[in-house]
Amino acid sequence: MSLIHPFKLDVPEATLQHIRTRIEEFPWHEMPVDGGWEYGSNLDYMKALCRYWLDEYNWKQHETEINQFPHYIAEVDGLDLHFIHEKGSGENPMPLLISHGWPGSVMEFKELIEPLAHPERFGGKVEDAFDVIAPSLPGFGFSAKPPRPFGPRKMAGLFNTLMTDTLGYENYLAQGGDWGGAICSWLGFDHATACRAIHINILTMRHPAGPQGEAEEAWAAKFDQDQIMQDGYRTQQATKPQTLSYAMMDSPVGVAAWLIEKFNAWSDTDGDDIESSHSKDDLLTNIMIYLVTGTFNTASWIYYGRREEGGRLLSEKDERVEVPTAAALFPAEMLAWPPRTYVERLYNIQRWTEMPRGGHFAAMEEPELLLNDIRDFARSLRANNF
Repeated sequence: MSLIHPFKLDVPEATLQHIRTRIEEFPWHEMPVDGGWEYGSNLDYMKALCRYWLDEYNWKQHETEINQFPHYIAEVDGLDLHFIHEKGSGENPMPLLISHGWPGSVMEFKELIEPLAHPERFGGKVEDAFDVIAPSLPGFGFSAKPPRPFGPRKMAGLFNTLMTDTLGYENYLAQGGDWGGAICSWLGFDHATACRAIHINILTMRHPAGPQGEAEEAWAAKFDQDQIMQDGYRTQQATKPQTLSYAMMDSPVGVAAWLIEKFNAWSDTDGDDIESSHSKDDLLTNIMIYLVTGTFNTASWIYYGRREEGGRLLSEKDERVEVPTAAALFPAEMLAWPPRTYVERLYNIQRWTEMPRGGHFAAMEEPELLLNDIRDFARSLRANNF
């Protein structure tokens, strides 16, 4: 079992001042006169956000918020992994691994961790408690930077080792959206002995036979059409991430614009009012995690890693994830879900929940809906002697 060290975030003032200086000196430039958000991050919004960043945003306040959780670092297969480990209340909390994605961070889960671990403090029942383990993905945030791109399948192997060899859990439930959904899929596929069930709020995997029947074919055609204007960032990060990094690593405004565009486009917003789903402080704290750790570059590598691993294809042999799987479908998810018939060829679907609202960043946008769905799924697992 590897050594586990407590971790506390304390960003030097010199780092914060450098970020401020770069924002202050940013050479603002033109945007098409007919532009709102269709050309990318809106110029007027970016200027307003950066003014707030300089005049009102308080990183140290949010650093304190981050540090309220128990953070650790452990060497796993030669890489230092950061993770939050909030041990649950009661006598038998269920181990729950929750994984974030891009362009997010472990702080996506700040509204979920304590209610999951200590439901009795929030009007719930102690028997619903979880041991919550929330890692930073390799190359993201507070985890170490891998020597070269790791894809979600390799990350799943690291996380399984973290849960079993490092933390000593015999079995666990895994949950994730965005890349976390892909990691969960591989945990359920490759590591079913320990990962006994998964809960996902995104479908990232594909079946080798493709869509079958009119409804599935209609979904596939619409999906491809919807992704035309979303594919630019994905193609760049999956093919030439290093080139992008030179523009970004010393440009806080550039990083902010690259990430903000996705939070606006992928969230369940009121029109283009990004703050109908996310506060400026939450957006900036997520951005700052990339900046203070210098991980914009290595976080983008996961796209390259997935391409090397084979892309979205789960199995060439028509195999599926056989562990019990819960699917939470949020209506504004930018990777639109196919009909259930397609999903059931990929997963052993035991729970299928169509949510009334919410988008890609479910843990941030609708934490209560996500929390209740995870909890209800776990109850069904407990009833079947998980």
